[in-house]
Amino acid sequence: MNVTKKLSLLVATLVMGVGLTACGSLDNSSMQSSTNNVTGKKNKKNNYQTTGSASGSYAGVIKNGKYVTSKSRGLTADQNGNVNNTKSFESGLQDISKKIFPTSQYVFQEGQYLSSDTVQNWLDRESKSNPEGLNPKDNGSKDPDKRNPIYLQALEEQDYMEKSGTSLKLKGVTIGLAMNSVDYYQKEQYGAQYETKISDAEIKAKSQEIAQKVLERLRKKSEFKNVPIVIAVYKQASNDSLVGGTFMRYSSNSGEKLAKWKDLDYKNVVYPISDTETSPNSNDSSAFDNFKTQVESFFPNLSGITAKARYDGKSMEGMSVSITTQFYSETEINSFTQFVSTQAEKYLPSGVNIDITIKSTDEVQSFLSRSAKEKTFSSHVFSSY
Repeated sequence: MNVTKKLSLLVATLVMGVGLTACGSLDNSSMQSSTNNVTGKKNKKNNYQTTGSASGSYAGVIKNGKYVTSKSRGLTADQNGNVNNTKSFESGLQDISKKIFPTSQYVFQEGQYLSSDTVQNWLDRESKSNPEGLNPKDNGSKDPDKRNPIYLQALEEQDYMEKSGTSLKLKGVTIGLAMNSVDYYQKEQYGAQYETKISDAEIKAKSQEIAQKVLERLRKKSEFKNVPIVIAVYKQASNDSLVGGTFMRYSSNSGEKLAKWKDLDYKNVVYPISDTETSPNSNDSSAFDNFKTQVESFFPNLSGITAKARYDGKSMEGMSVSITTQFYSETEINSFTQFVSTQAEKYLPSGVNIDITIKSTDEVQSFLSRSAKEKTFSSHVFSSY
């Protein structure tokens, strides 16, 4: 993605809190139909457009002049104390979808077929009043080793469409299951918070059961009867983690029986590495330390330099660097941004997507970006007007 699009996304996120991922300009062509193939309802006139798509990204769906938002996005079994989980869950789920639904052939649509009531019922505990609950019944125990924890924290639907004449037709769906690694609970209302830790083995066993139930339920819906259904399992990070969780595995299914899982070896890392952690690649750790040292030695008025990186095995897939300054003069920010660019090109890993955000305690001051295919960083300093 070029820097202009990234800057647009950054500004939209800061100002509105919500952004459209990797969207470009609107497609000039619109599609009109007497039948709404997204919802199955008949209308006199439906007007569909698609957003432009950057390289390697999906175009999104615009219906009757408005972006089609998810019917159930953001629902959780309980309060999610780590906002990084939500971000990495949604973006990572789309990355998995790209393995099955190529961006050149499919259009992305936010989930439209599972209502908020349906998803919330599935996320709740199973009970007499809610037999659809995918989380286990409450056994009444408050002992962290004996109680039935909440395993499934969130469920997300992503639809993948193809243009069919003058309309859009559902051709595939991806379902993300966000599984807790730690379940937080209270023994009494407004009381102290306790936790039940959930092992990877438990996550895999419970997600197997839940995925099979979800697959069977989806196949009963006419919209999902004959389309590929991808189910991906996400392991949530704990509330005190500085990074979000990671996807553990996914399954691409053509029938009602769950197909074989494909394991993933993703890991999120925070730099600089703490004494209790290890980097998948020691060279990357050394490179970041050198970058940090150089920047701090020339510009001492810094509050901190940190980075988040995602790995597939030992290979870094991307890095996001955050630098907090005490600069306020635009000339200082200009000089600092130029210096950071030269040091980043010299020390940070090549061949991966890297974003660098320079900010004060109040606002973003400048932004640098380099795609995996580029050698130099593009930058932008935010002016006061």
